[in-house]
Amino acid sequence: MPLPPPLFLPRVFKKSSPNCKLTVYLGKRDFVDHLDRVDPVDGVVLVDPEYLKDRKVFVTLTCAFRYGREDLDVLGLSFRKDLFVATCQAVPTLPQEQCSPTRLQERLLPQLGAHAHPFSFTIPQNLPCSVTLQPGPEDTGKACGVDYEIRAFCAKSLEEKIHKRNSVRLVIRKVQYAPEKPGPQPMAETTRHFLMSDRSLHLEASLDKELYYHGEPISVNVHVTNNSSKSVKKIKVSVRQYADICLFSTAQYKCPVAQIEQDDQVSPSSTFCKVYTLTPLLSQNREKRGLALDGKLKHEDTNLASSTIVKEGANKEVLGILVSYRVKVKLVVSRGGDVSVELPFVLMHPKPPEQFALTRPQSVVPEADTPVDTNLIEFETNYGQDDDIVFEDFARLRLKGVKDDKDDDHF
Repeated sequence: MPLPPPLFLPRVFKKSSPNCKLTVYLGKRDFVDHLDRVDPVDGVVLVDPEYLKDRKVFVTLTCAFRYGREDLDVLGLSFRKDLFVATCQAVPTLPQEQCSPTRLQERLLPQLGAHAHPFSFTIPQNLPCSVTLQPGPEDTGKACGVDYEIRAFCAKSLEEKIHKRNSVRLVIRKVQYAPEKPGPQPMAETTRHFLMSDRSLHLEASLDKELYYHGEPISVNVHVTNNSSKSVKKIKVSVRQYADICLFSTAQYKCPVAQIEQDDQVSPSSTFCKVYTLTPLLSQNREKRGLALDGKLKHEDTNLASSTIVKEGANKEVLGILVSYRVKVKLVVSRGGDVSVELPFVLMHPKPPEQFALTRPQSVVPEADTPVDTNLIEFETNYGQDDDIVFEDFARLRLKGVKDDKDDDHF
């Protein structure tokens, strides 16, 4: 039984074309938007020279917004808009596209040999993050949302039809992480005056902080001062997701993702104070069609979409889907209508600890590495040839009981 490869190693993801004549290597699948910059997309393409002959190898990066089901694409109409398309010719390399190799490429090119060629892309800062709209039970095909795709293929020209057998498609993600400095504590209040009465009903609500991580409970502090002659019959507290769809025009969709409704009553000339706790989770919202989720990789679960942080002055027409969250506190008043306030907050993932990355400059030395889960990775049998890189199958992580889709190029 061969010994497993050592832990604490950087990974390189790879995927080959169906005819195994073309292979793409990437150092990561998630590229972080830091607001002032976006991680560059750099990789290496390996091609069989006998198969290539007089053809060229092109690599494209596409950011697309699919706003209709794939099975509705008929009569040449496609419910898809390409927000960004970049193309580079990897083989032979054009003089104007030559640039200094990154750390990843410096490590991979000598190992892969003379037929390996580098490629790089820069993602514009105003492009949206990867977001998927949750499909309904009857929906088939690719889900609506914003996704990023790298495609490498062999052809004599860009206009030539691309064949699956000699092309590679890889879905990557553009992500944002929680800011290091959260904003001020959310707080809102309102006062309702009733007809034919000079006394009022005052509602004040607050959260203990502005930034919450996925899966973290949210505590809502509600304080009611009822100086009126009306009675509060019920209190409803909900977390709502707002998705601004910026396409040909801007439309906003809202969906409750967590809610509490309790018969807490506030009599006239009395006060009330209570803390309500809610936890918005995707597991409790699986049946809600159109709910915004973080862009996911094939056969991997995801979570509610993270809040979108927009840089000031960004062009919202290009942003695709903007996600935000608010807590709504509503008082149901007998014969007096409803009294409500909303508290905006941020729901995101924490920034992961710094890992050893092959794209990191040589002068930077990592303090600690994150262990690699050997149970989820298919290691190559020749890992011993290079003791500081682990190659992982990019196409998909083998999961028991999951049937591979032969015609689906996503992973």
